[in-house]
Amino acid sequence: MKAETKFFGTIDIEDDKIIHFPNGIIGFENLKNFALIYDSEREERSNISWLQSMEEPLMVLPVINPIDITESYNPLIEDELMKNIGDPADADILILVSMSIPSDLTKMTANLKGPFIINTVERKAMQVIVENEDYSVKYNVYDAIERLKAKEGE
Repeated sequence: MKAETKFFGTIDIEDDKIIHFPNGIIGFENLKNFALIYDSEREERSNISWLQSMEEPLMVLPVINPIDITESYNPLIEDELMKNIGDPADADILILVSMSIPSDLTKMTANLKGPFIINTVERKAMQVIVENEDYSVKYNVYDAIERLKAKEGE
């Protein structure tokens, strides 16, 4: 499938790479089909990828695996909600969080409160609001990475 994108121009996305969000994503319930796009121009793969709408070229979100920015991320999600994407086994779940990347990278944040839960086998996904009270909508990514780097240097 040919897809128009905001950052990568026209690209080919294989049909088996399309991720279906039956209920859309929060604020964009009408958009149902997305693909994960990686910047292949770089020699090494970045931790940040792009969740690109297949229906709306301007709808693209930078996303990251929360484990890359926090040591432990264990969102509480009702079992009943998981049935919306096929009730996948833990090994078949990919969790990503959206990011806000301003020009001042020290103010970069991630939304730990509203992750995307992807069933990698069935390619069905949903965005949920997790029950964890300690997860923030604006988790400072820059500070978190600095803490992780300092801990690795111990």
